[in-house]
Amino acid sequence: MPNESRKKSTEPKEAKSAKRSGSPQGPSASQMIDQRIKELDDWRGEMLARLRAVIKQADPDVVEEWKWAVPVWSHDGLICTGETYKSAVKLTFAKGAALDDPSGLFNSSLEGNTRRAIDFRQGEKLDEKALKALIRAAVKLNTSRAKD
Repeated sequence: MPNESRKKSTEPKEAKSAKRSGSPQGPSASQMIDQRIKELDDWRGEMLARLRAVIKQADPDVVEEWKWAVPVWSHDGLICTGETYKSAVKLTFAKGAALDDPSGLFNSSLEGNTRRAIDFRQGEKLDEKALKALIRAAVKLNTSRAKD
């Protein structure tokens, strides 16, 4: 077999092992998310923790993962990722463009054909009811496609 060049992963060792929930080689994805929340140590950590709680309330069967060095929530496919920036905590919905958003939560990545995102900024009120509805709609979309 010819010598194929492989791209070296830039992902931290912790993130690689965390993909395997319960791996004896490293922390689980849930532990990695706990660690991210703790290390932020400001409003962003608090917001990420609140968003995580809302996601779990909306879908008790959600699977937490650690991919691309960020928290990921899945149920029969990717629901959303939770990225943190200096001025925002962003939930990016993998199939957001296919979801109804009657409350107008999506406020970022609106020009794409697939993803949609919500930027949460410091001091903004979190509409938990609308976010839960959006999470449930994403799960419904994923589960309906999983049966096809």
